[in-house]
Amino acid sequence: MVTDTISDMLTRIRNATMVKHQIVQIPNTRMSLAIAQIFLEEGFISNFDNYSENSRNYLLLSLKYTGKERKPVIAKMERISKPGLRVYARAKDLPKVLDNLGIAIISTSNGVMTNLKAKELGVGGEILCYIW
Repeated sequence: MVTDTISDMLTRIRNATMVKHQIVQIPNTRMSLAIAQIFLEEGFISNFDNYSENSRNYLLLSLKYTGKERKPVIAKMERISKPGLRVYARAKDLPKVLDNLGIAIISTSNGVMTNLKAKELGVGGEILCYIW
């Protein structure tokens, strides 16, 4: 049993992009589904599907690569708020990731969203991770 499902998801994606896998299998939770939806909206993955195997639900993420060398679209992912040290930010203190070339995923009272959308709605929350 994994205690930090977000770190597990990010690590699985990071490992799959390092060896240039086309798809990656992630245990399905509400949080991983919300993060996968943000990845899809922001163009970091091409699509994702739900599937069940042995009464367990999984997400299959299709990773995106560019060019002949198949360079991953996701350059780096960094977990910010961890189970041992939670990191929160107000709406006016939300971070800029690489001068808005990357995104921060924020868990707010209105759901999981990017830092840009949270700033637009004027809500703060827990900073889950950075992706660029």
